[in-house]
Amino acid sequence: MYAIIETGGKQVRVEVGQKIFVEKLDAKENEQVVLDKVLLVSDKALKVGTPYVEGAKVSAKVVKNGKGKKLHIYKYKAKHNSARRSIGHRQPYTCLVIEAINA
Repeated sequence: MYAIIETGGKQVRVEVGQKIFVEKLDAKENEQVVLDKVLLVSDKALKVGTPYVEGAKVSAKVVKNGKGKKLHIYKYKAKHNSARRSIGHRQPYTCLVIEAINA
């Protein structure tokens, strides 16, 4: 059994027991999170939502909140010595473990 959920503007295929990394959620560690934007559920029959499947929910447990690897962005303009700068960015994430898919 699997489901396709929408969270953080992205679609993710999930199964029970799977660990996923999503955009940061307002939840603390060891907290239960219910994701109700379910686009598709596949068990014995395929249920496709328009846009979401009614009554379908995915419950997950927050493992940790953290930041991803650092991206280094270097901007410069050719033939201009003064317009050089370096920027770093670390994207925050939430790690979830899928506990149940209720269709």
